[in-house]
Amino acid sequence: MDRNSVNWSGPMPAITTPFRADKSIDEAAFAANIDRLFKLGATGMVSVGCTGEFWSLTTVERQHLARLTVAANEGRGPAIIGTGAIRPEEVIEQIHGAAEAGADGVLVMPPYFAHLTEAEIIGHFETVNAESPLPILLYNIPGNAGNALTPHIVNQLAALDKVVGVKESSGNWTNFHTTLNLVKDRLRVFCGPSSVFGVAAVLAGADGLIDCFPNVWAPGCLDLWHATRAGRMDESWALQSTGIALTNLFTSEGRTLYPATKAAMNFMGLPGGGFPRAPLRPLDGVALAGLEAGLDRILAPRAMVA
Repeated sequence: MDRNSVNWSGPMPAITTPFRADKSIDEAAFAANIDRLFKLGATGMVSVGCTGEFWSLTTVERQHLARLTVAANEGRGPAIIGTGAIRPEEVIEQIHGAAEAGADGVLVMPPYFAHLTEAEIIGHFETVNAESPLPILLYNIPGNAGNALTPHIVNQLAALDKVVGVKESSGNWTNFHTTLNLVKDRLRVFCGPSSVFGVAAVLAGADGLIDCFPNVWAPGCLDLWHATRAGRMDESWALQSTGIALTNLFTSEGRTLYPATKAAMNFMGLPGGGFPRAPLRPLDGVALAGLEAGLDRILAPRAMVA
């Protein structure tokens, strides 16, 4: 397999897992969010990733969400399922569960917490690759995982037969661009922080965008891809400016990205928000008030709310 083995491209949102107050999964809201995003221009869905709070889910819940994703997609685009775990055996178990659910591919990050050598990271992916029945999208998010898929490592992993792409979410433009130039002839390269430099990534030749912001700001993060590809650059750069402002809002003054995303969805009346699961906590007090005021300030004047 290589980049030509799949047709994944365009804006594929990293979707939330909505939990009720009792921490059960709200299946109806999950499906409604997927349907809304496809209607607004999404080309696929990535679930059970960082935005989906994979660390808070049991193996059974992950497989259930894989089935829900496939069903809600209704063939409108690929269903790519996150498999975050430290042990390769657990990653492989999740990949087989995703395959049984009918998923099109899996998102595989390096092991987290334990600091690994380059050889250990590569060995992990070699083990997973050998047992995977599905195409693999590598996931570089060193700010969360603690272990980075450097451009050099991705270049080596591109030789594995099940690896077809990489989601580059380092947040570092040099890292993204170097990775893109090294592997774009063999792997599909997706930009993670499209709210920050998605326009530049598209112009540089990225195959698509995978970001959490479409959950709350769908016209922006989805149209950012479509407008840039169509050459509507004034619109693209205006959307990028809004994306940067939202990113700063969601990650400042006591706020972190995933609880802020859910709080924003709830405030805007969008499906798929709900509660986060521990150890994350819902925003409240000054942090919540500041988020809501910021959303009114940033989004309302441009009528960008989905």
